[in-house]
Amino acid sequence: MQIEQIYTGCLAQGAYYIESKGEVAIIDPLREVKPYIEKANENNAKIKYIFETHFHADFVSGHLTLAKETGAEIIYGPLANPSFNATIAKDGQEFKLGDLTIIALHTPGHTMESTTYLLRDTSGKDHAIFSGDTLFLGDVGRPDLAQKAANMTQEELAATLYDSLRNKIMPLADDVIVYPAHGAGSACGKNMMKETVDTLGNQKKMNYALRADMSKDEFVKEVTEGLLPPPLYFPLNVKMNKEGYADIDEVLERGINPLSPEDFEALANETGAVVLDVRHQNEYIKGHIPRSIFIGIKGDFAPWVGALIADVQQPILLVTPEGKEEEAITRLSRVGFDNTLGYLNGGFEAWKNASKDYDTVTSIPASEFKSILNKEEVPVFDVRKDGEFIAEHIDKATHTPLSFINEYLADFPDEKTFYVHCAGGYRSVIAASILKSRGIHNLIDVAGGFAAIKEVGIKTTDYVCPTTLK
Repeated sequence: MQIEQIYTGCLAQGAYYIESKGEVAIIDPLREVKPYIEKANENNAKIKYIFETHFHADFVSGHLTLAKETGAEIIYGPLANPSFNATIAKDGQEFKLGDLTIIALHTPGHTMESTTYLLRDTSGKDHAIFSGDTLFLGDVGRPDLAQKAANMTQEELAATLYDSLRNKIMPLADDVIVYPAHGAGSACGKNMMKETVDTLGNQKKMNYALRADMSKDEFVKEVTEGLLPPPLYFPLNVKMNKEGYADIDEVLERGINPLSPEDFEALANETGAVVLDVRHQNEYIKGHIPRSIFIGIKGDFAPWVGALIADVQQPILLVTPEGKEEEAITRLSRVGFDNTLGYLNGGFEAWKNASKDYDTVTSIPASEFKSILNKEEVPVFDVRKDGEFIAEHIDKATHTPLSFINEYLADFPDEKTFYVHCAGGYRSVIAASILKSRGIHNLIDVAGGFAAIKEVGIKTTDYVCPTTLK
């Protein structure tokens, strides 16, 4: 028996490769499927099954391409209704994989088709569960994403999830291994642990949602409390996973299109494409194409694209570091952004060498920012998440979280210079790029973010009542 977790950090997503006696099952595959095929070929094995735990909202799965390439059977749990050929498993249905048995346990609540797959070893002993978004480490799947499709309230979905956990998962033995679909950083939950594998017994001790004495009403209240609005691209990814999408090879063929500065500019004007600059923030602030959006490829690239650009049909033109074009297109496709039209050949240097206009972002070190604060009171905007801001922030700072920055545009001064920071310098430059693209240029970025601010000893406040936040 071979089980391998294939974890993708920028999506905080776990896919799984399971092999026994030359037969392979893949659970929740990513869009680019070659690594799974290559691994099976190296082992002289055949991919037999593709198990999907539910219709994913935060990424586009590779199930259709993988099935096309290998002939493997796509399997969903009860109540799934995809627009393509798939086996809809019954609750408790067994699937043989070599000497192993995989059992579909219908565990609705996150979504109504959500299914946990129980793996039994060669002796018939329960070995592991692949829990999808039903059970995370430290948390459970948020119950507010499928309300419209299920015609249920988030409270009703949460109550359903309570029953699924108590009736299907918690009765399993403590030594059963839990393999979730996501870890810390995913927007599919709110309190996930940094670890990506654990035992069910430890989760019964550590996970607030699995308390043995927890009533259904307590569960519903705690699971639905503090949920932020989901990213706007989530329902679009669900639609693609349910109805279909183009092969990744087609997306790459269209996107790997080198453009001269002149052709790049003309195509941007003709199509209304977003110019997306994925270089490091330090390069972007020194010079960038006017009105381009910065989201650096070395950060949580794909989720921020999904949250801030939102429309997966939006045409995109890329400015990348040399050699990173294919990676950028691939990572965009993971969250459904398939309409990349090309990239700037030669990168930003080619733009400058063509004597094209460019813009910059003013950025200052935290030490200089401290000197300014010591002399006068200036507007400061913190673009970190709610929890980060609540825990500690600059005295009198205004909270404008990056995920929803477009809702705060009226809060920024029209003329007076203001200062923007995040935790480490990545998100504040994203925010600056969005503000500048909206015509707001009277801003200064604080390099190094809150970490640098703390280091130089700028006065902070360690708590603010959450009810004062927007």
